[in-house]
Amino acid sequence: MDKKYCAYICAGCSIGDVLDMEALSGVVSGEMSMECKTSPCLCSSEGRAMIEKDITENGVNTVVIGACSPRVLQKEFDFGDDKIVVRANLREQVVWSAVQPEEGKEPHAEAAAFLQETAADYLRMACTRAKKTDLPAPYQLETLSRKILVMGGGIAGLTAAREASGAGYEVTLVEKAGTLGGQAAHWRNSFPTKAPWTDLEDSPVQALITEVQNDPKITVKTNTEVARIAGAPGAFRISFKTAGTKTEWDAPAKVTVDEREKIEKGEMEDPNSGMKNYMAADPDAEMHGAVVVATGWVPADVSAYEHLGYGKLSNVVTNVEFEKMAKEGKVPANVAFVQSPGGKDHDKDFPYCNSVTSMVALKQAQYVCQDNAEGKAYVLYQHMRTPGSQELYYKAAQMTDGIFMTKAAVTKVEESGSKLRVTAEDTLLGENLALDVDMVVLAAGMVPTTKEKATVNLAYRQGPTFSDLGLFDGYADSHFICFPYETRRTGVYTCGGVRKAETIEETIDDATGAALKAIQCLESTDRGVSVHPRSGDKTYPEFFMQRCTQCKRCTEECPFGALDDDEKGTPLPNNTRCRRCGTCMGACPERIIGFKDYNIDLIGSMIKSVEVPEDDEDRLRIIVFVCENDAYPALDMAGMRKRGISHMVRFIPVRCLGSVNMAWIRDALSAGMDGAMLLGCTYGDNYQCHFVKGSEIANKRMDNIGETLSTLGLESERCTTVQVAISDYDKIPQIVNDFVDEIVEMGPNPFKGF
Repeated sequence: MDKKYCAYICAGCSIGDVLDMEALSGVVSGEMSMECKTSPCLCSSEGRAMIEKDITENGVNTVVIGACSPRVLQKEFDFGDDKIVVRANLREQVVWSAVQPEEGKEPHAEAAAFLQETAADYLRMACTRAKKTDLPAPYQLETLSRKILVMGGGIAGLTAAREASGAGYEVTLVEKAGTLGGQAAHWRNSFPTKAPWTDLEDSPVQALITEVQNDPKITVKTNTEVARIAGAPGAFRISFKTAGTKTEWDAPAKVTVDEREKIEKGEMEDPNSGMKNYMAADPDAEMHGAVVVATGWVPADVSAYEHLGYGKLSNVVTNVEFEKMAKEGKVPANVAFVQSPGGKDHDKDFPYCNSVTSMVALKQAQYVCQDNAEGKAYVLYQHMRTPGSQELYYKAAQMTDGIFMTKAAVTKVEESGSKLRVTAEDTLLGENLALDVDMVVLAAGMVPTTKEKATVNLAYRQGPTFSDLGLFDGYADSHFICFPYETRRTGVYTCGGVRKAETIEETIDDATGAALKAIQCLESTDRGVSVHPRSGDKTYPEFFMQRCTQCKRCTEECPFGALDDDEKGTPLPNNTRCRRCGTCMGACPERIIGFKDYNIDLIGSMIKSVEVPEDDEDRLRIIVFVCENDAYPALDMAGMRKRGISHMVRFIPVRCLGSVNMAWIRDALSAGMDGAMLLGCTYGDNYQCHFVKGSEIANKRMDNIGETLSTLGLESERCTTVQVAISDYDKIPQIVNDFVDEIVEMGPNPFKGF
């Protein structure tokens, strides 16, 4: 592309009132050698018409906008896919972020000059970015399958298959059992889904089975399991097997480091010997474009609670077993429903218990009263959870004659003649209980199938399943806050019990969402663009393989398994798996990975374009790499609220902190920058990086750069990493300003000027 540049600076939203527009235009036209124009309001019809006229009449195809944040007014500054648009944030992060003088004090004598310098630097960086950016071309598969694989024939799988078919897509539905319906096939009734929220309803599963079986777009495979999933979105290669059998395409057995050493010494047999190369192609595989995992859940093991007698006393059963009995009409007259194991930790529930298991106890207590004129059901709980409108169902159960509920810790279940005696203490009644009942039902929780075994059998170098990725209690979401249904394997979406514990109504909604996600992925792949979080991004990582040292850092650090490798360790990209986070780029010590509009040279050149004063302690320069997902919008919100940020800081938005190559830090300090900060997503149990591991990886890299600085005689404290949530807009200014104060106390970079 032969570029024709022009920059446009907006004077609206107080920008023209605070900044010297003529001087800024001079920086662009002089230093950056780029034509520059100003407008009182660029987003107005007149402002846009000015730019469109230059595009039409003067051939401008690379536009630099100096105005508001790139997060806003995106349509107003979109001039077509064949145009490059780069924006400098002069409003939120310059004018609106200016430090206001304290009440009763005069503004700093050089405050206006400081703001002018900041704005000039952002324009320099934007112009540099425009010069270094290439127009991306989408990555297109030669052959794309539009068929969707649904794993699991329960409520979730049946719904996902039906919805995908209804949208016009062919579906293969795989169920390991001989019949469809999953756990729901054994349920007598389901929870209320409409007002007055008091009456149980017939299970919809049979009608759903009939609908799916009669759908010509859905191919149903029962007694079948997935042996392996290889390939990538649009071109997944699916190998099937008869349920319960082992094939040479099965996921390899896990081998520990100690076992691997014994295998290499010949002291034990390799459990995977005789299997085919797991990454090799299966000639009999069927092609699919996307996968929905709806393999459901299994009851938690409650046999470890010896005082409750499960496995020893014949009439102590789980809630799942009781539901099957109830469907067959075998409901005893007196039943105790134990929701918590009791024992030493009274406040603890059974593993994987939740609101669904609470409501199941209420439903099954209702069975006791429905089937027995003098029936009595005792619900002994530590936590009773009935969210939303189901609170009305809970109230109705409370008012039902024959249902008794109390908070209690069960200490023992034992035989007492022909009955079972349940002993409980610490009840709401203020006294201990001894109940003689016909049966005890334990609230076994709902364990996702992805917790225990390689349900998905992925042919990825990172492993065949989700449970080996350190996810949340075995649930397979990649981002539980912002991107439900998505996993860390692009094109593979989850719903139902593998994603979270759900009622039938919730499962139907969930499966519909997962089916739509699978469709969205297919359509994005067909257009050659990425899925969330960078939905619609046409770029993809490009490798200069001649300089690759096969260090494997890119393949090991990619959060989404987008890179395989050959026998030498050379990375093998799967571009439709890629989420465009750039973590591979940040990992590469040879700097051979980049994107058309985001690469090592581009950001490095932006850093070098910042003007660094040499001898003025009031004009130090701190570069801050800002995650575009959480930290950057939080900074914008801080600016909207006029929260002051030091004039010494220059922000550079990055796709993810995982994409930050440590070469940028070294370049910044070599260029005389006085400090560097990485500002990105919080990671851990209570929050999550948008690219799952990026923020955590960056934090580890920065520990290493700190050691390098120490060997050079620079304080390691000149570099730091801070994690923030998008809601921390009120905290970010203080965080940044405190870091600036620390740098000021250390003094200027001693390498400044060299």
